[in-house]
Amino acid sequence: MNIVPTNTLPENKLTEFFTLHWGSPKMVISTGIFDCSTLDGFAILNGENEIIGLITYVMEKKECEIISLDSLEEGKGIGSALLQEVERAAILNKCERVKLITTNDNLPALKFYQKRGFDLVKIHKNAVQRAREIKPSIPLIGKDGIPLKDEIELEKEFR
Repeated sequence: MNIVPTNTLPENKLTEFFTLHWGSPKMVISTGIFDCSTLDGFAILNGENEIIGLITYVMEKKECEIISLDSLEEGKGIGSALLQEVERAAILNKCERVKLITTNDNLPALKFYQKRGFDLVKIHKNAVQRAREIKPSIPLIGKDGIPLKDEIELEKEFR
């Protein structure tokens, strides 16, 4: 897999990716508002130099927060490889934990992260409704017809 830091890619390529897959590069979660096209991260490119996987994160103090993770080809290890790159970067930066937030409807993400050592640590009730006030394009109904309303925080501590 060809993994590259996102800062080596043209910003417009990242903006196009987030617009296509998220509606815009703007990510609104309970920990803040982020422009994903400007964040640190890693991408996996296919043979045509198209992004098929992308992860973004922020590091503050001794904590790394994953803001987005996308894999366009499920079951090929793309998400796992990107997550491992971020964990390596976090350890190199002496972070004590990696955390992230996902929504209550995202059952595949909850399964993915728990299988990789993440623990559920907090539910932010009605956080998605508050996020909709800033980004109205967030849908009311999520995956599998589940009402999209809460955020779930997961973390993995490094011992």
